[in-house]
Amino acid sequence: MFAVVYRWRLQQGKEQQFIEGWHRMTAAIHRQCGSYGSRLHRADDGTWLAYARWPTPEAREQCALPDPEAAAMMSDAIAERFPEARLHIVDDLLAEPAT
Repeated sequence: MFAVVYRWRLQQGKEQQFIEGWHRMTAAIHRQCGSYGSRLHRADDGTWLAYARWPTPEAREQCALPDPEAAAMMSDAIAERFPEARLHIVDDLLAEPAT
């Protein structure tokens, strides 16, 4: 398994636009590219982070842009992009709570 952490600083007032674009893009990537999904977070320092999981680095590299409109929504809302962190999972104790 493989993961990527993305981090952005958003333009003030465009947070909801970014969230909607991110949600659409993530759903499209999951459906069309086989990702395992992603989680979006707002950090205490005001930046936004997403953690996405993939079966392999190659699966991510082969994924074409499945929703250009969602990508444009996100891009328009981003004030600053930080370098992504590519992670190779060594051990995994993350568990979802029972519902």
